[in-house]
Amino acid sequence: MVHTFTALDCPIALDVNSGAVHVLDEMTYNVLRQVEHYESLPDTCPERVVQRLPYSPEEIDEVWKELKELEQAGLLFVKSDYIDPEWAVVKDAPVKALCLNVAHDCNLRCKYCFASTGDFGTGRKIMPFETAKAAIDFVIRRSGKRHNIEVDFFGGEPLMAWDTVKKTVEYARSIEKEHGKNFRFTITTNGMLLDEEKMEYINREMKNCVLSLDGRKEVNDDHRPTAGGQGSYDRIVPRYQKLVAGRGDKEYYVRGTYTKVHPDFAADVMHAADDLGFKNVSVEPATGKPGDPFAITEAELPAAKAEYEKLARELLHRPDINFFHFFVDLEQGPCVIKRMRGCGAGSEYVAVTPEGDIYPCHQFVGNEDFRMGNVHEDTFDQELANQFNALNIYTKPACQECWARFYCSGGCAAGGYNVNGDLAEPAYVACELERKRLECAIAMKAIRSGLAD
Repeated sequence: MVHTFTALDCPIALDVNSGAVHVLDEMTYNVLRQVEHYESLPDTCPERVVQRLPYSPEEIDEVWKELKELEQAGLLFVKSDYIDPEWAVVKDAPVKALCLNVAHDCNLRCKYCFASTGDFGTGRKIMPFETAKAAIDFVIRRSGKRHNIEVDFFGGEPLMAWDTVKKTVEYARSIEKEHGKNFRFTITTNGMLLDEEKMEYINREMKNCVLSLDGRKEVNDDHRPTAGGQGSYDRIVPRYQKLVAGRGDKEYYVRGTYTKVHPDFAADVMHAADDLGFKNVSVEPATGKPGDPFAITEAELPAAKAEYEKLARELLHRPDINFFHFFVDLEQGPCVIKRMRGCGAGSEYVAVTPEGDIYPCHQFVGNEDFRMGNVHEDTFDQELANQFNALNIYTKPACQECWARFYCSGGCAAGGYNVNGDLAEPAYVACELERKRLECAIAMKAIRSGLAD
């Protein structure tokens, strides 16, 4: 399979199975575009293709010879027969990552919140340390030979459960060596409760931190008001800036959400980067079922795609800014085994609630159909886990025809389920946005690498 596209005025062909990227001249692009759906190229260009194109047969013949040379070199129309779909099948996978919902409560009332303003529809509560301790013991038992274990403190707002956070880190550190483990902690926060002590602790103990901010003041304060209806921007931005200044070379992301109400997210990314000084930025589209007043729908797709193109132009010559969705490694091509499967939710990665209940990820919390067990009881529904293990680009029909499948690994199971009611059916809008982001990222990489003028 070959995918041809133009992004940033750059005509490109991507060979899907090999990951080879080709920057083309106009004539070669137009010729290849006519045959990109072919399984392989015939020896000569088909007459019906020649008749469609405004070039002489001699010119087309020269282009065709070059395309055939690329095919013979294994850089175009590469067959997929070297890929074994069984590589994507994993059973009884070890659990290697936890999302600890230490707070089913929040001090903001974000209008697009998928978690019912922080309590996931289950009532406001804080995770006691005993539950967090049981979760750490659970992941140690279930992680097999895995050395590195990821733990994300999540909510709601995890700083509302600060004592639990600190005790959990202390406990995990106290037993990791005897079990041959290395815990790597992340925290996702809205910043409202950040103070000097918490900043210093996060910068010392957390491998990564995710800082929620939707961009410009007017956008953030409209999207993310406090429980009392006030804006949060003026309170959190100086604290974020101070925290990031103290992180050194440790990872962080300023992470926002854009909606159909405020769709001009390129300006929010550039505001975060240039006006506020945050160089690691991510914005995600609000998703939801039809009728959701904030979710990006098919009607908003053209504007959203144009916004990604606009942002890509802004960032093309700004390597100092790391926009999460434009970071694509083309040097090695898609890592086939790694990219046939998704994030590992429901098998290698699970979420734990304040009561100790286990769900495939934070987006399934509260849906009893997906309750997998409880850390206090050391129960885990391996049959349900294996259903998630079975999700890959070969078991999702839509993915088998998609050129982007080796880059998105089949998309988000929760996103597909929440929109379509089917774990194996990706959400169309999310897929369209992912494809556009990838096109922009590939074009940026090609231009920066000097492959294009």
